[in-house]
Amino acid sequence: MNTDRSAQLFAQARQLIPGGVNSPVRACRAVGCDPLFVQKAQGCRITDVDGNTFIDLVSSWGPMILGHAHPKVVDAIRETAALGTSFGAPSPLEVELAELVCAAVPSLDKVRFVNSGTEATMSAIRLARAHTGRDVVVKFDGCYHGHADSFLVKAGSGLITLGIPGSPGVPEDIVKNTISIPYNDIAVFKQTLQERGKEIACVIVEPVAGNMGVVPPEPGFLETLRSETTSHGIVLIFDEVITGFRLALGGAQERFGIRPDLTCLGKIIGGGLPVGAYGGSMELMSQVAPDGPVYQAGTLSGNPLAMAAGIAMLKILNRPDFYTDLEDKSDWFAEELTKIAQTTGVPTRLNRIGSMMTCFFTKEIVRDYTSAMTADVARYADHYRNMLAEGVWLAPSQFEAFFLSAAHDRDVLQRVLAAIADSFKKLMN
Repeated sequence: MNTDRSAQLFAQARQLIPGGVNSPVRACRAVGCDPLFVQKAQGCRITDVDGNTFIDLVSSWGPMILGHAHPKVVDAIRETAALGTSFGAPSPLEVELAELVCAAVPSLDKVRFVNSGTEATMSAIRLARAHTGRDVVVKFDGCYHGHADSFLVKAGSGLITLGIPGSPGVPEDIVKNTISIPYNDIAVFKQTLQERGKEIACVIVEPVAGNMGVVPPEPGFLETLRSETTSHGIVLIFDEVITGFRLALGGAQERFGIRPDLTCLGKIIGGGLPVGAYGGSMELMSQVAPDGPVYQAGTLSGNPLAMAAGIAMLKILNRPDFYTDLEDKSDWFAEELTKIAQTTGVPTRLNRIGSMMTCFFTKEIVRDYTSAMTADVARYADHYRNMLAEGVWLAPSQFEAFFLSAAHDRDVLQRVLAAIADSFKKLMN
């Protein structure tokens, strides 16, 4: 496989951009190779600058649930761009997308559009702190909520882990108000609220963890978060940047029947363009400026291109049987992948919910950050390179999800399964 042009671009980029990339995981250091630079994408395939084409299972980290460059989404962007790319003023598109989002997501009475998932989560915790008059945030080890200071906290051991800076430049005074505890551990969660409940403004969680690899909630976990936060007067925030409109039209909260107080969205609601959102009840959202005193703003928030793309995307997702068809396809794929692992003898644990999944290279049941860390990252790196050579584009990290889309038909997925079988055989030799 010729990658000369990608190599040239990477060398040039490293002189101009930190690490040569604009998001660290893209540097591919965890999988022992240099990144390939993408020229274009269509449907379920992605093509690099050297003309190599791959079946894409990254789906731009989730939002391309229809596949790349869906004609209706592209047409919506093109038609809107001809009218202007940014207004810095309200547009009818914002109202239309807000109606679609609020109608789909069970907990939303009002929504505020922002430009990224990080903006959504940092705005949501500001609102929660203002509403409760408390400062402390509870998060869960291995859950990622963007790069705001409050969330860059290392996972620790022990019953209740007080946050310490996970990055230079993050003041101790900020992260001292962040508590990180084990995901799926109901006992530790209850004890945390018992000991410090009067200080806690909010609990923020990925209802299905997707940033330590896919780790679904165990039975009773989300229900406990809901009941305990309610009894302690704490705001429950669902970070559905990945799961929103991915697991169901109403996201994980529809799938599990749990209503959070605030919801953070991103990725998919802009049809793949940069966008984010947070929303919740009328009572909470009425505290956001200009209706209330909680200030949050953004010059490009509600960008017309992102709004138009999101409208086109959500109208398609709202069609009958869209999620049923995607679920059936994902069921079949997961079953076939599991058979391959069993036949070849490669120690793996497939975690999956809906059309998002992670194949962990470990024998352990993966239920939290600690068990996820038992995965063999060196073996995943070998698998990544094997799959790339076979024309399949995976996330360059063991601790990420891969995603199926409407554009992945069974013939394409059969090719992916054949590539996995070949890779697993090589790993056992």
